[in-house]
Amino acid sequence: LLVSKDLGKHLLEVEDLLQKHSLLEADISAQTERVQALNAAALKFSELEGYQPCDPQIICNRVNHVQTCLEELGELAGKRRKELEDSRQLWTFFQEMEEAEGWIREKEKILAAKTCGRDLSSVLTLTNKHKSMLGELGNRRALLHQTVKKGEQILAKKRGGPGGIQEKMREVRLRWKKLEEVTGLHQQRLQEALNFFQFSAETDDLVAWLQDTYRIVSSDDFGHDDYSTQSLLRKHRAVVEEVEKHRAAVVALRKQLALLAPEHRQGVDVQIRVVEVEQLYGEVVEVAVLRQQWLQDALAVYRMFSEVHACEVWVDEKEQWLEKMEVPEELDEVEVVQHRFESLDQEMNSVMGRILDVNQVVQQLVDGGHPSSEEVRSCQDHLNSRWNRVVELVERKKGQLSSVLKIQNYLLEC
Repeated sequence: LLVSKDLGKHLLEVEDLLQKHSLLEADISAQTERVQALNAAALKFSELEGYQPCDPQIICNRVNHVQTCLEELGELAGKRRKELEDSRQLWTFFQEMEEAEGWIREKEKILAAKTCGRDLSSVLTLTNKHKSMLGELGNRRALLHQTVKKGEQILAKKRGGPGGIQEKMREVRLRWKKLEEVTGLHQQRLQEALNFFQFSAETDDLVAWLQDTYRIVSSDDFGHDDYSTQSLLRKHRAVVEEVEKHRAAVVALRKQLALLAPEHRQGVDVQIRVVEVEQLYGEVVEVAVLRQQWLQDALAVYRMFSEVHACEVWVDEKEQWLEKMEVPEELDEVEVVQHRFESLDQEMNSVMGRILDVNQVVQQLVDGGHPSSEEVRSCQDHLNSRWNRVVELVERKKGQLSSVLKIQNYLLEC
């Protein structure tokens, strides 16, 4: 049993042989105690004085022979165990190598069947799965390193080593290297797909924002009075600030496109998309400028109407006063009225400045092609005609006062 050359043809067979060898070693251990007891008893016969049933030398030789056989048996058992353990180490190495090859084949099939996703969500899912696979790859790399180290140790113990170890290590190393290359390429493709879909998602978000902003800046609501128009103008200025902030994002699209993988950046659809974004942004900016001008014009119109209303209220008041006023004949009363006209002259100078401002604003609106030019011009003409009427009334009343003063002065001189 101990000189058998059967060291097993696979790991399970070696394990079975080792179990049987352990039983044999236990049997040898048990027999060793028995032999030692028998040898001790036999040696007592060689020490007897007087009658000796057997020659003491024969007893000693027998005992030494049995002891030598027992020791040789122990040496054979030790040698057999070492050979079996070396065989187990060898077949363990081959089994671990086969497991590594099986794992590599499995991952190769998975990587060959994997796509890079159809949208951002699927790419993110695949990226997370790939990260898990990279973790598995790291763990398997450490195990493979340990297995290769075992193979190198087997080769170091026996020059040349059992056949197939070097070939197996070289084969598995080559397959592992190829797997890492394929894994790296797939990771690169996933990253490229992720960059593309992130770019597409950001572009879609930018387009959606620009479309919403375009609807806002193209609104035909310019307010219905001074207060509402000012409110709309403040909101519009805030929108214009946001549009300006998004300019950098629109400009950056070209740079981001250049960083994409050739298969993504050279697509006609994505290039058209970038051009559409740039054109849409230009339209938003253009319409925003127009809306701001229209709001400012509307505000100018409402303020002009407000100013015209204030001037007409003053004109109404003075017109009624002038029409009802009768020039007195008494000198004292004439002087009082004359003082009132002096105050009126100051008021008229102030109102005249306001009317001139109104005329200037109207001219600017008309020259700018404001859609309410006719209404504004009509309002201007009405105010100017009423102002001219007041001026005529004042001049007529002043003339009457001057005549009365001349008569009164003449009578006083007389």
